[in-house]
Amino acid sequence: MAAHHSGIAVFGAGGRVGRAAVAEARRRGRAVTAAGRADGDVTDPGAVARLAAGHDAAIVSVHAPGAPPGDFFPAVARALAEGGLPAAGVKRLVAVGLASVLPTASGDLLMDTPGYPQEWREFYLGHGAGNEALRAAAPHTLDWLVLSPAGDFDHEGQPSGRYAFAPAAAGSRITPGDFARALLDEAEAPTLHRTPAGVAAG
Repeated sequence: MAAHHSGIAVFGAGGRVGRAAVAEARRRGRAVTAAGRADGDVTDPGAVARLAAGHDAAIVSVHAPGAPPGDFFPAVARALAEGGLPAAGVKRLVAVGLASVLPTASGDLLMDTPGYPQEWREFYLGHGAGNEALRAAAPHTLDWLVLSPAGDFDHEGQPSGRYAFAPAAAGSRITPGDFARALLDEAEAPTLHRTPAGVAAG
């Protein structure tokens, strides 16, 4: 049976990943609402509900330079899950996460592996706290996924059109275009549910 699509709301559409997600949605002929910082506060459930109304799915790729990560990312998670998206009738959320808080093949979190940069640890921990807040706040009606590059983005390479789910690895790379393909695939036809996951070049 063909999936029904009535549109995708992209929060953080002004950023590099958000722009790639909007472009991929348009390439597929999907109705897409591109929401940037000026359109509404993603930590405000009312603003989230207003922007997400009438959409089946939401893709969220946001950060707030200058805001404490340990406050910002959990506040976003709660605004999305406790009031915003359920009030708008959105059933699927795909949020963009961070490889640092994903497990590696050995089971250790990437941020805890030898030699991994620690100067941004507060940012890593903020993302991790956001994931936990989402897990705690999401009602059973909201099917969520936190999708991260398994390592980092390759901003120079050309998209291959392929990707693979993978554990975190510091040397892993994926282009924003291929990552956007994974975001849209999971928004439209979910295969992963209520979990963080990593994506690498296929």
